[in-house]
Amino acid sequence: MSFVSNRRMRMHALSFATAVAVSLIAAPAMAGRVDLAGLSSGQAYDQFIVGYRSGSPERGSVSKAKESLVRAASAQVGGKALALKHLRRMGIGSDVVRIDRKLDRVEAESLMRQIAADPDVEYVEVDRRMHAFLTPNDTYYLPRQWDMYKTWGIRADHAWDVTQGAGAVVAVIDTGITNHSDLNANILPGYDFIGDVTVSNDGDGRDSDPNDPGDWVAANQCGGSHPAQNSSWHGTHVTGTIAAVANNAQGVAGVAYAAKVVPLRALGTCGGYDSDIADAITWAAGGSVPGIPANPNPAEVINLSLGGQGACGTTTQSAINTAVGLGATLVIAAGNSNANTAGFSPANCNQVIAVGATTNAGTRPDFSNYGPAVDLAAPGSGIFSTNNNGTTAPASESYASKSGTSMSAPHVAGVAALVQSISTIPKTPAQMEALLKCTATPFPSTASQPIGTGIVNARSAVNVALSMPLSVSGNGGAVPAQTVGVRTLLAPGPGNASCNTQIFVSANPASPGSLQLQLVAPDGTVYPLPPLGGFGTQPFTLNLSGEVREGTWKLLVNNASSTTAPMLGWGMTFN
Repeated sequence: MSFVSNRRMRMHALSFATAVAVSLIAAPAMAGRVDLAGLSSGQAYDQFIVGYRSGSPERGSVSKAKESLVRAASAQVGGKALALKHLRRMGIGSDVVRIDRKLDRVEAESLMRQIAADPDVEYVEVDRRMHAFLTPNDTYYLPRQWDMYKTWGIRADHAWDVTQGAGAVVAVIDTGITNHSDLNANILPGYDFIGDVTVSNDGDGRDSDPNDPGDWVAANQCGGSHPAQNSSWHGTHVTGTIAAVANNAQGVAGVAYAAKVVPLRALGTCGGYDSDIADAITWAAGGSVPGIPANPNPAEVINLSLGGQGACGTTTQSAINTAVGLGATLVIAAGNSNANTAGFSPANCNQVIAVGATTNAGTRPDFSNYGPAVDLAAPGSGIFSTNNNGTTAPASESYASKSGTSMSAPHVAGVAALVQSISTIPKTPAQMEALLKCTATPFPSTASQPIGTGIVNARSAVNVALSMPLSVSGNGGAVPAQTVGVRTLLAPGPGNASCNTQIFVSANPASPGSLQLQLVAPDGTVYPLPPLGGFGTQPFTLNLSGEVREGTWKLLVNNASSTTAPMLGWGMTFN
């Protein structure tokens, strides 16, 4: 019986087989800088900012600037002439212009280069539209939901500007669900898998009603010595963390508040049987369970905020294997015994994501289980979510703060739902686990006991999931002795760079170690690379998941030798 736990490939740099070649375009002397960072594939542009050099006629006269800009735009772009309107001069002296039709990325770049060909132009860039970061208007969001947006929260507020989880389905295997106006719109038909009427507490066995009748117990009712306990409304609280309705001016916001939840009841009075839980796992993923109608809404993510002591049983592992084979990612609470997770099932089973808890300071609370079996951590202390006021049977809806790895797991399940909702090809369970682990926020300090790779980060996970695999090549050229050469490439968006970005450098150093390398991201962050060992193409792998992919990447090549070093080329592969 289980119980609820509150708790490369080798590649020549001059010829990447799948590379998007980026070449330096010859420009007139003193041509203006074309800032391409604001351009993205799939977007359209009609407004630009042009800055003229200090002392130029255009800088001194708006009418001169208008004449110059109209002349530059009169050349055809995309086979069509453009009409340009000067909107205004800015306080910094630059000019804002708009054209008469929307341009795609290629056309916009062409226009920008036409304008920048004027030697009086200092720079040209897109006048981008900025948006406020989405903050739900739910009553308790800002004062109570630190786990969504604070420093050691999951950064969900930034992920919501990309996706809110629409189209994703999460199954919650728990105590069931109660009627709640902050949940109802996101609840799909579920099932009650409890076969024993003494456990079900609703007068019958398995049926299509997943409503939670309450799981209160009298003192010592469950064997051994324990106090009486009120109903936990555990499933309702967990479900709210995953998918409580947002922007309805009430209550709380779920991690994936546009996702849907299939509530599955497998825990009742004194817990729930492994057999019921295993059937619920199988059915949740779209598998067949005898005597139970087919699940019309197979889940991509399954949350289990439950567990018990002992090894992972064959039945449980078999159900997990079936669900994983059907494409479902299983997220499981590590447990609340301040002990090694290796001794707690189903968190110690294979092919699952076991989740430990963190506080609002990013540290492990003293209740959270730990150990090598824990894959990831998430907020688990003082988590505010949907609840019910009943002490035994359901009463009025409410909200409550609870702690435990049971509260941590649904944060990870919610982030997994966000990722699946924007993935062109659904992530496999193994891909999902790798993505969530490599994009996690590092802990503020090394924990005395391990609780995974870091704290799940919704923003980073979603931004990496947005990016499609891509290879880009950069320019080569000899690097004179005792100088630092700068080589560049332009990578398109959207999204972030990958967790295992590969950098290929092809050169002929005078001696091993004489070429010192640094990679510079578009935002200026510097990543040291090991020195080249000798002639040929050498690969390096970096986790760049925290970097926006789009923009100019630079390779700094420091030739410390006394002879010129041939630099054949370089490139990056974002997997």
